[in-house]
Amino acid sequence: MKKRIVYIVSYFLLLLTLFVCQKPFFMLYNDAAEKGALFSDFFRVMGNGISLDAATAGYLTALPFLMVLISIWVKKFPLRKILLPYYIIASLLVAVVFVVDMGLYPFWGFKLDASIFLYLDSPKEAMASVSFGFILLRVVAMLMLTTFYVWLMCKVTPHQLEVTAKRIGGTLGMLFLGGILFIIIRGGVTESTSNVGQVYFSNNQFLNHSAVNPCFSLLSSMGKSKDFASEFNFFEEEKRAKLVEGLYPTSDGDSLKQVLTTNRPNVLLILMEGFGGAFIEPLGGLPGVAPNLNRLSEEGIFFTHCYANSFRTDRGTVCALSGYLGLPTVSVMKIPTKSRTLPAISEELVKAGYQTDFLYGGDINFTNMKSYLLSKGYQHLTADTDFSLAERNSNVWGVNDDITSEWLLNHLKQRSDKETPWFTTYLTLSSHEPFDVPYSRLEEKIPNAFAYTDECLGKLIEGLKQTPLWKDLLIVCIPDHGFCYPQGTTDRGGEFSHIPMLWLGGAVKNPMKVDKIMNQTDMAATLLAQLGLDHSMFPFSRNVLGSDYVYPFAFYSSGSVFAFRDSTGVTAYDIKADCISYEEPSANEGRLKKGKAILQTAYDDLGNR
Repeated sequence: MKKRIVYIVSYFLLLLTLFVCQKPFFMLYNDAAEKGALFSDFFRVMGNGISLDAATAGYLTALPFLMVLISIWVKKFPLRKILLPYYIIASLLVAVVFVVDMGLYPFWGFKLDASIFLYLDSPKEAMASVSFGFILLRVVAMLMLTTFYVWLMCKVTPHQLEVTAKRIGGTLGMLFLGGILFIIIRGGVTESTSNVGQVYFSNNQFLNHSAVNPCFSLLSSMGKSKDFASEFNFFEEEKRAKLVEGLYPTSDGDSLKQVLTTNRPNVLLILMEGFGGAFIEPLGGLPGVAPNLNRLSEEGIFFTHCYANSFRTDRGTVCALSGYLGLPTVSVMKIPTKSRTLPAISEELVKAGYQTDFLYGGDINFTNMKSYLLSKGYQHLTADTDFSLAERNSNVWGVNDDITSEWLLNHLKQRSDKETPWFTTYLTLSSHEPFDVPYSRLEEKIPNAFAYTDECLGKLIEGLKQTPLWKDLLIVCIPDHGFCYPQGTTDRGGEFSHIPMLWLGGAVKNPMKVDKIMNQTDMAATLLAQLGLDHSMFPFSRNVLGSDYVYPFAFYSSGSVFAFRDSTGVTAYDIKADCISYEEPSANEGRLKKGKAILQTAYDDLGNR
């Protein structure tokens, strides 16, 4: 058994070492110094990238592990002979991916992914920018690396394995080793699984890209690669364009309702986990759940007809920060090839001189969130690993809201004397299933969890009122998505999607209500317009306080259903069943056509990544 264990461990460590050693070569080839990399950054890249290198090495170790497991029951098992073809194929793939990734990065500016297959249909055009010598040199490098890799793999592989006397014990021992291998491949035992974003660590995207294992990047993107532009082609292009014309104005118009006292406030954006209108009394929600938010809605600018665009945190975060539509069949955050091209409030504020940071008490690697946030200009991220072990275990999702909100208050107090404006985003987590919170004001478990988050936010805001920060502070409270309550309630006309948006702080001129129908995505353009910043790069975000916003409507999706709502009512359409699932107050062909045209436009845009 010792011989088998030594082989598996040695083979895994060999692959891990090869992947780690690829990184400095990638960085040097791509002029690391010119991209701002210091000598110490080479070690930071290798250290931060090792988790994906280990996961990829684990995948490539799976077949040798299976062969070793079988060998326990077979007399004179010729291990090296059986695995040699696999070694050749695996080595060739690793070498090709490494060389192609290293060679294409200067042209693409991002890691190798499935988009390369889009160019294989036209190899002549794909090769037009490079010389024959360029290609030949890299082909030779691939073959040399393949030969070297195969030689190393054979060196650590026994020629033959003998049958073991203790077969059952040996099998159990190998299965235990297989369990460790599975955990490595998965990326640990937390909620998040291995993903590209987990190795991001810097605001220098070149360093983040250098840390990503190219084999993992390619394989993970292949699972998400689809021809999105070909989906939901309800109309010919000319008709589609006509239907959406004017629906998403990217300008403010000739007048703008100015609701702030300054165009450079400090901004605290609070993304409230699942805090839909079902628990906000002024929106017709359950009484008594959110007394603080109910009260504060009279103190600030309260947007009463706001609708979340999607139904999960990863989707709603992109909707809010990038003003990008939530889509029924895909999470854009999980597609780095698209999410990295999106605009974001944080990016625009960095350009305007703001400092940016993000706070979340959970696993920030979940659903590729970390890579999205760093690529969108957030200069510092605070997450569960920045808190004590006891604090991290206060909730199954991470650090409870009372801890993070108190941490945030103390952290913001330290900024009172800073002249540089800042933009901080805080994503809460306690109002999420299983709704276990250290609070018991209400008997029913789910409303009580939301009441707990409301209590935490109330204390945070009251604490900020007592600081000098309050004078020039704008707090934007908006959920990442809505919530249907009681559970099991059918979301027919949009009860799930109806959410509050509330602007508070000393930077708000006067309390007011905005009753226009709008989307969560419109927060981006509306906020930037109030700061006097351009928002024309946000194609699906509208400034609802500008004079160009003449046709209020909301578009949102949940599961297989999308809905279009305007002043005439709402139409919901099930794309899987290919039928209208709900209409109120009556049928309206115009609403259905506009909704279909928006969905088609969004997928066309997604396909052009």
